[in-house]
Amino acid sequence: MNIMNTRTKYAGRAALLFAVMSGAAQSSPLEPVWSFANVSVNHLDWSQGTERRNHGGKEDFMFLELEGGVGYDWGEFYGFYDLENPGNKRENEDGNEERVAAKIVSHIYLDDNFSFYSHIYHFNSKFFYETNTVLGLGYRFRGEPGFWIKPWLGMHYVDSDVGYTGHNGVIAGWAAGYDFQAFGQNLTATNWHEFESLRHNDYEAANGKFGINGALALWWNIHSRVTAGVQYRYAYDKLGFAGNNNATITTLKYNF
Repeated sequence: MNIMNTRTKYAGRAALLFAVMSGAAQSSPLEPVWSFANVSVNHLDWSQGTERRNHGGKEDFMFLELEGGVGYDWGEFYGFYDLENPGNKRENEDGNEERVAAKIVSHIYLDDNFSFYSHIYHFNSKFFYETNTVLGLGYRFRGEPGFWIKPWLGMHYVDSDVGYTGHNGVIAGWAAGYDFQAFGQNLTATNWHEFESLRHNDYEAANGKFGINGALALWWNIHSRVTAGVQYRYAYDKLGFAGNNNATITTLKYNF
């Protein structure tokens, strides 16, 4: 037996095994590819038309938000938790009571573009609560540098104490963003949008035939730690009221 050849052979195998183990460690499924988190102070100002159409049922309000997201080689997750009218009592009159809204979104990748999509949105106050669960398919697209869009379509299940609980048609939507520079500043434009259709008859009777929900925003990335923004918030037969509803949200974020 050639001892040198044998040692060389085992040394080669050891080096290969070390390389494979190192590569596996570097691409651990639990190691994030990207992540972000922030906390923000926000003020929502309903339009005069919205306040007039709702006969004083809409009150401007402050809210605190904790927001974050994380991405892996196999999927990504996003979520937020809002505390509306912080410091107020939950028992206050309608519009001034403390309220909670929260959402979790996930894309589990099926290939380089398609994903299994899901989201859960929950809102509650002393007057009503509603939880929307969506399961379906998503798609990821990146265009020119800085632009991305993630459309999705899913079946909708609603749990509500107003109107109906059960399967409630379908929801289609997207989240999109574009990073750019203007006047020497780093800016980001974003849009999220949802369209509900084929609502169950019982839910439709209380909430309308279909619903639209979304926001268009412009963000000024002042510093790696500080972001300011303004959002145009819009909805139709959503947010607890019939017809058109729109508002302006001003935001100041601290990025962790």
